[in-house]
Amino acid sequence: MRAGADRCERNTDVPSAESKTAATTAGSGGVQSLERAFDLLERMADAGGEVGLSELSTSSGLPLPTIHRLMRTLVACGYVRQQPNRRYALGPRLIRLGESSARLLGTWARPYLARLVEETGETANMALLDGDEVVYVAQVPSRHSMRMFTEVGRRVLPHTTGVGKALLASTPPEEVRALLARTGMPAVTEKTITSPDEFLDALRQVHEQGYAVDDNEQEMGVRCLAVPVPDSPAPAAISISGPAGRVTDEATQQIVPILKEVAVELSGVLASTGSA
Repeated sequence: MRAGADRCERNTDVPSAESKTAATTAGSGGVQSLERAFDLLERMADAGGEVGLSELSTSSGLPLPTIHRLMRTLVACGYVRQQPNRRYALGPRLIRLGESSARLLGTWARPYLARLVEETGETANMALLDGDEVVYVAQVPSRHSMRMFTEVGRRVLPHTTGVGKALLASTPPEEVRALLARTGMPAVTEKTITSPDEFLDALRQVHEQGYAVDDNEQEMGVRCLAVPVPDSPAPAAISISGPAGRVTDEATQQIVPILKEVAVELSGVLASTGSA
């Protein structure tokens, strides 16, 4: 992508000595533009995927002309699209990148989920917060004949799951309320939390105790214990799920320390994988 260009294309010209010198001189500016572009994409994701230029300017502190220039390039590359209402939304080209990244994340997580299965005996899962939904990106099943199974790629609403609570536990309450307003809070079982206030109370408890519980809220007869993966590049959580008769309060006291330990180890792997 050429500096200052609005079209996304490959430059196949052989660089001359003069162009190499110019590239070196402009290098810091190019890196800054790249950093700013990624920052804008992340701010758009945090805002639900669609924003206006003025909102981006307010949240990022960048001047409108700079944001407009960066957004024109992102639109030309397919990473952002301009809506009929003149607002900007995340573009379809990001889907391929996200799917590939999620598959790799699941591959890196599998050995750690396998350890959870070995030490707890229950099915282990990893999930991410993707927009307003929870998406499962990896699973290692229990060896028990009676076990839980969640299809990798499945999407659920955060208020119905333990991983959803773990993912949102550190999110400001006003952002949680906005998310719940967008998704609604339909009941999946008779025990699903359907009140924003009750859900925020549950998140406060998760934040205090360091783990979340899904007690028959996604599926009757099933309990799930979940913890966030600290310092993950994207909001992530791991969990174990099993029959309520096995994942008892007594078992919870033994399982939660293992979950937390594995989450910290997985966090270190994700951090090292993402380093240059």
